[in-house]
Amino acid sequence: MMAMELKNTFAGDAPSEAVAAAVAEDGYAVVRDAVDADTVAAVKADLAPYFEKAHDGHEEFYGKLTKRFGALLAKSTAVQALLVHPTVLAVADDALLPHCVRYRLHYSGVMHIEPGETRQVLHRDIGLYPIANPCPPLTVATMWALSDFTRENGGTRLIPGSHLWSSNRVPKPEEVVATEMPAGSVLIYTGNTIHGGGANRAEGSRSGVALHYNLGWLRQEENQYMAVPPELARQLSDQIQELIGYSLGSSSLGVVDHIDPKDYLHGVRDPAQSSLSSPEMEKQVQALSRFHISHSEDGLPNYYDVDTD
Repeated sequence: MMAMELKNTFAGDAPSEAVAAAVAEDGYAVVRDAVDADTVAAVKADLAPYFEKAHDGHEEFYGKLTKRFGALLAKSTAVQALLVHPTVLAVADDALLPHCVRYRLHYSGVMHIEPGETRQVLHRDIGLYPIANPCPPLTVATMWALSDFTRENGGTRLIPGSHLWSSNRVPKPEEVVATEMPAGSVLIYTGNTIHGGGANRAEGSRSGVALHYNLGWLRQEENQYMAVPPELARQLSDQIQELIGYSLGSSSLGVVDHIDPKDYLHGVRDPAQSSLSSPEMEKQVQALSRFHISHSEDGLPNYYDVDTD
């Protein structure tokens, strides 16, 4: 059975408010040609040595004909342009900032699907956390196309609207859509949207860069403090330092020896010179939309799969 057609596709210069609204309503959006060919080429050039060294997976979920590697900020300077892309950050602001003072880089990685790979089991990224769906967005994910994404070469499959479903609702085959977009485009989706890599029935590989963002009070999937150690983090912009986690996540959240982590990173060692709860941050904390947990559901599956052949 063929997947449904993809909607929520925007031009690279589309208003970020429209993209954010689509993600809020349907759980995803595609921005075509979000970066130019030179940027794509620079990212590919930076990562080329790591593609050569990467090996195929050995676990079913991650794919046995899929090359993966992470810690991208330590491997590429060009990938920084993807990380702080204005449209992506506008969507992350809209989805995450109602529930946190700052959000973080949750995960960075390459997903290179080779010919013959089977489709990945459909899943939600928030399966990492013991919070049942429906729930507010905990993460926002991006998949940047380094090569064209097609239905035949494993373009990401997803279920529009599934970010609003309960955890035990299983998608039907006709609800699955396949992401098709040219290199330089980006798929943006919330972590409670059901999705998975597609099967690659084409002759060439499908390459994507995944950059995910999460609420600043949650543990990041990728340990950024080891992936991007202090000596490297000091060379990055303030904005990226904060995204990695070298800043407070809320009042006193993430301190180092009772010092703001960004101050500590840059050599401040006197607690009297470091504010852990500024008036501005306190206002942000008080304005947050709070989670209300009314029940828990045990024994529900984290992953779903349907046959879309």
